[in-house]
Amino acid sequence: MDMDSVECLSLPDAAMDVDDVDTHPHHGHHAHLGLPLHPAHLPSAGAGRAFPKVNAGAGAAAAAAAAGAGGGPPATSVHELLECPVCTNSMFPPIHQCQNGHTLCSTCKARVHNRCPTCRQELGDIRCLALEKVAESLELPCCPEIFPYYSKIKHEAQCSFRPYNCPYAGSECAVSGDIPFLVAHLRDDHKVDMHSGCTFNHRYVKSNPREVENATWMLTVFHCFGQYFCLHFEAFQLGMAPVYMAFLRFMGDENEARNYTYSLEVGGNGRKMVWEGTPRSIRDSHRKVRDSHDGLIIQRNMALFFSGGDRKELKLRVTGRIWKEQTNPDGACIPNLCS
Repeated sequence: MDMDSVECLSLPDAAMDVDDVDTHPHHGHHAHLGLPLHPAHLPSAGAGRAFPKVNAGAGAAAAAAAAGAGGGPPATSVHELLECPVCTNSMFPPIHQCQNGHTLCSTCKARVHNRCPTCRQELGDIRCLALEKVAESLELPCCPEIFPYYSKIKHEAQCSFRPYNCPYAGSECAVSGDIPFLVAHLRDDHKVDMHSGCTFNHRYVKSNPREVENATWMLTVFHCFGQYFCLHFEAFQLGMAPVYMAFLRFMGDENEARNYTYSLEVGGNGRKMVWEGTPRSIRDSHRKVRDSHDGLIIQRNMALFFSGGDRKELKLRVTGRIWKEQTNPDGACIPNLCS
């Protein structure tokens, strides 16, 4: 049986005794799967859905009979059959139902005080085994692999096409999306400094630096090699020692980040410190990179020495460059600096 022939009760909106469900804006992914939009993921012309046609056999027919017991209008797709009416997320076994056949996910069952959110009848401990069999029989396309429906959540957490989180470190930002969307978001919403080119020369100033244990300076975004990079600079406590740290993150996947190298240099009064490394992907959170000490770390006393004067004000100049390793005809790697 084609899965499009499966019918199920269309669940109306109803008042529910449940906790609030937090949602965050996200962009650049499949409407059904929560995965990034990519040409390889799209169904063939006229398919009009993210799920492929799957022969679910008797399990689908049984699910239709069980779900249609309430006598409501039929659902238009298998996705509606497997959508929880409370949280609207996809349901995975165990899937629960009331005596009238209304279904909901196991997470929401614990939050509705044992009352069906659709008909208000007592839920009990009835499992919708037919719908669970349908879920177990489904296969979903992505990236362009085929994976079982029940592994959807695990796959989304590891998929290389999943949305990226906003890399802004000045506040907790819940926005996610693809790279072009995040670049526009950083520019328009966070008002970050945007620069083109693979070399930079930044000056960080702070009055009364000895009174500040934790501080984050404005993020700077660089565009070079057709990619975007985020330069972070902040102050924090490393054990008992106050330090400053500068590091670069790549706006893309960690595998792509390995193609690039960057250097940071800070100095003054005839002294200098140099750091060279590979930028971390924004898949790694700002805090994870900072806490791994993967960047240029300057003790506060040294930073004030570099600042000159009476050492009562931080005036630190950080310079750096980004390059991409390329292989010449002889097989040797040579740095490629952008123009």
